[in-house]
Amino acid sequence: MKELTNRRGSVVWKAAGPAGTAAVKIGYDDGAVVTLREAAVLAAMDHSVYGAVSGAYDAGSWLVTPWFSGPSTWKVFTPVREGTGGREAALRGGADLCRSVADLHASGWIHADLQPSHGIHTPEGVRLIDFAWSWREGQEPVNGFRGGIVHLMAPELAAAAARGDGPVTPTRRSDMYALAGVLWTCAAGGWPLDYKAAGIDRQAAGPDGVRDAIATGLVPLTPAVWPEFQDALRPALSAVPEDRPTAGELAELLLKVEA
Repeated sequence: MKELTNRRGSVVWKAAGPAGTAAVKIGYDDGAVVTLREAAVLAAMDHSVYGAVSGAYDAGSWLVTPWFSGPSTWKVFTPVREGTGGREAALRGGADLCRSVADLHASGWIHADLQPSHGIHTPEGVRLIDFAWSWREGQEPVNGFRGGIVHLMAPELAAAAARGDGPVTPTRRSDMYALAGVLWTCAAGGWPLDYKAAGIDRQAAGPDGVRDAIATGLVPLTPAVWPEFQDALRPALSAVPEDRPTAGELAELLLKVEA
């Protein structure tokens, strides 16, 4: 077994054996509940691709899913960030990620925690991973959700988290903001918002201060390193949720970009 990550109450291993390769997640401390919640989401999604098994033990919980072979979206964009080419592959990969999110939304689910490493580009298509905060539309919001990684948090989620007056409810539109932010980050190598231009010292502000700034919807985007690609993403990074395209529409926009 090879340890991949160990943070925030969750450790993930890649485990290989005669029957194949699997991802093994162990939740401990606060992560125990989060791991069980992800297992419940995968069971509710009833998607044979994930084939998850899970359980609990005295000190925590565990989850085993198939290992998806392929690069993350972040790795697909590595040649773009390094300036060594790869734009055609990145455009295809970006559109494939959008289609995977479109399929998830069509099934009635919101991912709620899209990140550069949460899409795996396999020969069979992009597989989304890390569903701990996902929820089905029409049900009660997930208890304890605070909006996902702050730099990819849609302004309306940031505002809801800042108010602290009730559950933070992700939507298809907030997923779209995060999806565009993921692709911007993968291409540029940094988060999409230009904190320096807005006069924000991230270290001094801390996560809550950054979140409160995002909630205003006034922090500008960073200068584009691939203007044609990032221009296609701008509508999905609008502070107005209703102005954002759907995942399927964003896929079509990306496929029109010249490599």
